[in-house]
Amino acid sequence: MTRVKRGLISLKRRRNILRQVKGFRWGRKSKERMAKEALLHAGIHKFQDLRKKKRNFRRLWQIKINAGARQHGISYSVFMNKLKKANIGLNRKILSELAEYHPEVFEEVVKRAK
Repeated sequence: MTRVKRGLISLKRRRNILRQVKGFRWGRKSKERMAKEALLHAGIHKFQDLRKKKRNFRRLWQIKINAGARQHGISYSVFMNKLKKANIGLNRKILSELAEYHPEVFEEVVKRAK
């Protein structure tokens, strides 16, 4: 049986880990064991913060829609209820952009909802 040298695979794995932790502080950027540990924690934070990002953007959209709707004498909750009843299928992201950048179009949406 021929001899198999296994250094290449472990070296590739080590290089990949160290490439991912580039920019980390202290020994976590250069020592393999510390880098692995840092990556595990970073992955957890990444997943949690992606969820938080979605949550925060939805809150921001609601605030913008509420501000736009109140200029036309209607609250956010009433406006969203009337949109649903009028079968207007615009999501909150689009509605917030309309309220912020295209108020005349948003006014038309409010009139249709009423």
